Amino acid sequence: MKMLIFLKKLFRDTFRGHKILHLGSSALLAILFMIVGALLASAGQSVPSVVLKLTPLYLVCALALALLMRYLIDRSDPTRINDDDLLKEVTLAFMVKLAHPTMICDDSGTIIWHNRSMASRSGSRHSFYGQNISKLAGMELSQLVEIASSEGTEIDAFEGRYRLRCYQMTAAEKKCTVIVWNDITELKQAYDRLEATETLVAFITIDNLDEIQQYTREDSRDAALRVEEILEDWAASYGGILREYDQDKYIFLFQYSCLGELKNNKFDVLDRIRDVRIGDGSLPVTVSIGIERMSGTLAEKERASRAALDLALQRGGDQVVLREDGETQFFGGRTKGVQKRTKVRARVVARELVSLMARASNVLIMGHRYGDYDSIGAGVGIYRLSKYVGVEAHIIVNRNDPNIRKAFEKLKPLEDYAECFIDGVSAQELIRADTLLIIVDVNNRTQFEAPDVADNVKDVVYIDHHRKTAEFRTEPVLSYIEPSASSTCELIAEILEQSAPGNLLLRDEAEIMLAGIMLDTKQFTRNTGVRTFSAALYLRNEGASTSASQAMFNSDLDDFMRAARFESNVTIYRDRIAIAVNDSPCTAADRVAAAKAADRLLSVDGIAASFAAYELDGTTYLSARSAGSINVQLIAERLGGGGHFDAAAAQLRETPLDEALVLIREAIDAALDSMKK
Repeated sequence: MKMLIFLKKLFRDTFRGHKILHLGSSALLAILFMIVGALLASAGQSVPSVVLKLTPLYLVCALALALLMRYLIDRSDPTRINDDDLLKEVTLAFMVKLAHPTMICDDSGTIIWHNRSMASRSGSRHSFYGQNISKLAGMELSQLVEIASSEGTEIDAFEGRYRLRCYQMTAAEKKCTVIVWNDITELKQAYDRLEATETLVAFITIDNLDEIQQYTREDSRDAALRVEEILEDWAASYGGILREYDQDKYIFLFQYSCLGELKNNKFDVLDRIRDVRIGDGSLPVTVSIGIERMSGTLAEKERASRAALDLALQRGGDQVVLREDGETQFFGGRTKGVQKRTKVRARVVARELVSLMARASNVLIMGHRYGDYDSIGAGVGIYRLSKYVGVEAHIIVNRNDPNIRKAFEKLKPLEDYAECFIDGVSAQELIRADTLLIIVDVNNRTQFEAPDVADNVKDVVYIDHHRKTAEFRTEPVLSYIEPSASSTCELIAEILEQSAPGNLLLRDEAEIMLAGIMLDTKQFTRNTGVRTFSAALYLRNEGASTSASQAMFNSDLDDFMRAARFESNVTIYRDRIAIAVNDSPCTAADRVAAAKAADRLLSVDGIAASFAAYELDGTTYLSARSAGSINVQLIAERLGGGGHFDAAAAQLRETPLDEALVLIREAIDAALDSMKK
């Protein structure tokens, strides 16, 4: 009985999951018992005694029968194949037949296997074996794995576009990398077609018709019609739509596919419009254009393009501002801005500025590094307005700056200025949640007296006459950038005239502001207009003495000798550019000497622009001046600086003087050559 139980258990375990075969084998075993029993009975032996004698043989037969049945089952039933073997066969078949090109590389990047789809890319089954992946992907395996493991990377290969994904693993104790190539050529082509037909919005405005009328009696509407005809022909040549939405203001819709040609042509429509003249032909009509290429709705594109147009106007007009892929490009800007006669904007700005001051707990005023009389004069004017509003104010300045030493000497006896001037470190301690920072005579962060202060104050105001060179890090609460103005002191004088009663300024304050105007106009000989003389008249009425303001420019013998060192080392470049260099050891005082040398070089016959350069502590400083035919601001911007049309500056950090002179000549070449095109 125990033997039967053992055999039953053996067959149950052997044929687990196969009940029919288990029953069949049990029946065969029973038949075997019956046959053996019958044979033994015929031989005259008892069954029990024979069974005991034959038990070992029976067990061997039973085990052999079980193994034979199991083998037959495995051969006849595919569901009994080993799971690991099945997975290996399916995986191999899948990778071989996979539509995506797939390859396996060893740890050195050598291709050791690839599927049929990969082979079809070159027409040969074994063409990639033994090659290194760098030959196909253009980068080493380690670099490819780093950038293509998560998001994947796109490359051009086999006359198409592919996105690669990498999967690292270990097989047979060897490291390998599986690389799957996803063909996205059609998808890329679809994106390109979609991008090419993307609608861009450009805003166009005629800059200076109203201002030109002050110099001529000719009807400006005829000029406006000629400009509109030029714009319509230009828009039609690119398949775009031009519509006038306000007087002398247009909106231009065109496809992105045209933008490359527009840039290659450097927006030559500016030159065509510049040929339109009014009066005796000496005053050209100009336009400004703002374009923003961005993703988003048409409404968002419209707002962004308006902001680009505002930047073009803040830079003086006659140019295109194109924002694309996070970068800002400028085209044009060859003519000098015509000064605006109206003071309407000055009145609006004055009211808004007073309102901002009244809401602030304190006011910080800051100009540019290496201050001059225009910078300190504008700061003094804002300081007096803050006192009038009744808010605490301080001016951030370098009190050891020799360039404005005489301004400090004039203000030192005044009680209001006993604790007015502070440095950047002290200013940080005065910053509060509702502090108002007013930045004057500069709009480029790299030129701020204390850039960190500007980064930490929430409410910032800009008042400047230099062309805007870059986007603000923080959107200002008020921006008054007027490149057509002669100086920032002129703008501040208008604000004071519009917002405060007469006799507000102290005499010394008015004289410093007048010196600021005289500095930037070269004693009223350049860049002056009706508003310049109006601002000077206001300051005269406030008690300023022109002789006292002029005396602030008197230089001692040391300053005279510094300027002479520049003027004794002058070269003429491209027949009309004067470059003065001081290659002797210099100090901070040479900054003023460089500016004076550049100014004086313009008095030489045939000189259209002048540059004065010197080196201090590994940085080359450059002052640039123009007689009116060359925009030195564009040249300075190529060197990382800025300014306005006829006066600009740049600092070439960590650049020796000899290397800087090469860069200066290259910037001059690029600017002059672009003007010829």
